[in-house]
Amino acid sequence: MKDMFGFEIANARSDSASLKQALAQAETVIIGAGAGLSTSAGFVYTGERFQANFHDFTQKYRFTDMYSGGFYPYLTQEEHWAYWSRYIWINRYMPAPKPVYDDLLALVKDKDYFVLTTNVDHQFQKAGFDKRRLFYTQGDYGLFQCSEPCCQKTYDNEEAIRQMLAEQKDMRIPSELIPHCPVCGKPMTMNLRSDANFVEDEGWHAAAERYARFLDQHQTSKTLFLELGTGMNTPTIVKFSFWQMAHGWCDATYACVNLGEAYAPKELEAKAICLNEDIGSVLKQL
Repeated sequence: MKDMFGFEIANARSDSASLKQALAQAETVIIGAGAGLSTSAGFVYTGERFQANFHDFTQKYRFTDMYSGGFYPYLTQEEHWAYWSRYIWINRYMPAPKPVYDDLLALVKDKDYFVLTTNVDHQFQKAGFDKRRLFYTQGDYGLFQCSEPCCQKTYDNEEAIRQMLAEQKDMRIPSELIPHCPVCGKPMTMNLRSDANFVEDEGWHAAAERYARFLDQHQTSKTLFLELGTGMNTPTIVKFSFWQMAHGWCDATYACVNLGEAYAPKELEAKAICLNEDIGSVLKQL
């Protein structure tokens, strides 16, 4: 059997006991986290959670999930930021509905760990993970950047988002709350990697260097590459790099936990553990 990229799929171990043993024996744990981890923590973008927060927008525009609403071409910046301020508040600043990130930290806090993630919801830091051991490759809902961009700077947005949320009316924020770049005056946008305008600020580059240094220093240690909820939207960031390193490092194990998408290539068969289960449930078992 092959996956969508033509990789022959391994007949990997698929029991939580194997993962528990690999975690106990590992000296180093490198976590690769994708959207499935936050979904397991309750950050779902559809259904009741969507309707409860965006019923007025869905009645007017008929989109059925938060993701689609984020890309809608609103006619005014006032309406654009009314939507996005709600979106950011519930997905960045409100507590996670389920303690999945807390459970993960409890499992790795005494290990030499590092986290590589494509998630932009800041949940690792909110759960207490050491920020020096985190690399958010795709941005952060908590940051603005210039839409131009005129410079490689980002700006914390919590106070601005809080004010937009408090003062919006009829799906619009007051015009004076529309964020503008303090350097050039152009409109602000979110620091999310969606095109070539994504700003990689000093913090981004510092985290990238720490991650590269961590990898360089741990190639000979007993390592568990723990991939959680990462699909095929951006596979080169986590999945493919984890496959390559797990294959090349002499004392490494690759584990994938992802409901509906847990597998490994044939080349990793002897090193792979794949659990096609809800991440939160697996972490509770561990």
